[in-house]
Amino acid sequence: MNPDTVMKIGVILPSVEVQRTQNLDLAAAARHAEQAGLDGVWHGDHLAVGMPTLDGPIALAVAAAATGRITIGASVLVPAIRPLAWAVKQVASLQYVSGGRLILGVGSGGGPAQWAAAGVAYAERGRRTDAALELLPKLLAGDRVRLTGEPGQPEIEPTPAVTPPPIWVGNASAVALRRAARLGDGWFPSLVSPQEVAAGAGRLAGLAARRPVPVIAIGAAGALGPGVPAREEIASGIAQAYGRPLEQVLPIPITGDPGQAAERVAAYHDAGARHLVMGISGGDWRHQCDLLAETRALLA
Repeated sequence: MNPDTVMKIGVILPSVEVQRTQNLDLAAAARHAEQAGLDGVWHGDHLAVGMPTLDGPIALAVAAAATGRITIGASVLVPAIRPLAWAVKQVASLQYVSGGRLILGVGSGGGPAQWAAAGVAYAERGRRTDAALELLPKLLAGDRVRLTGEPGQPEIEPTPAVTPPPIWVGNASAVALRRAARLGDGWFPSLVSPQEVAAGAGRLAGLAARRPVPVIAIGAAGALGPGVPAREEIASGIAQAYGRPLEQVLPIPITGDPGQAAERVAAYHDAGARHLVMGISGGDWRHQCDLLAETRALLA
């Protein structure tokens, strides 16, 4: 089977709360996911969300140091809340210490509170995100670049130079889809249906024009096996968190046994996705990784 057509499955690393309640640190979690046979471990980038969170690049550096094969993924980094030179230094360092295993999801979200905490105007998020996507590959490769969007327009040549990681543009919006087609190596929407993926895949192919069509990766949520939150409970949490109608998100959580989960994931594969990143919504995190690895094996 062509490895480029196989569905790769990764997992979001456990939250601070899960680490505390399940006696599980990030290094042990990353090693467990790798040993179980999953393809990637992922961490978000949150500055002011009203709950305990770890710094994304530091968490991923811990995961990189604890593993040797598995992908290290940012889901997603928000470079525009940082000076661009600082974002480049963090990304280059992760690529360096992971031995080239980084996949860089890039987004512009987090809500106004996060941008205010960073001292960056919320209205600037689009312009700054576009600038980051345009300049990151050159800066990571060590090119000398003038940062026209930063105060004083400094000219920098970051070191150490690294091979730029794949850059996946997060979010399901039309703006994100256009960004992915124009500037990304991947499109990385979260909490969408297979039907939405298929529709986005068609638009992506048309928008990419002469560029290679970006790969499609899906951010998902769910819990497998018995004794975990039901699909309705997980969907209710998604609806409340994102202000979406319950009936719209009810089909999205991935639940059931590994066989049932494999059928759900296969629907995303048939729609055009080649990667799925799972956020665990309940149960023992280690056991959930094991069940997710069983799901992956059934798909392979």
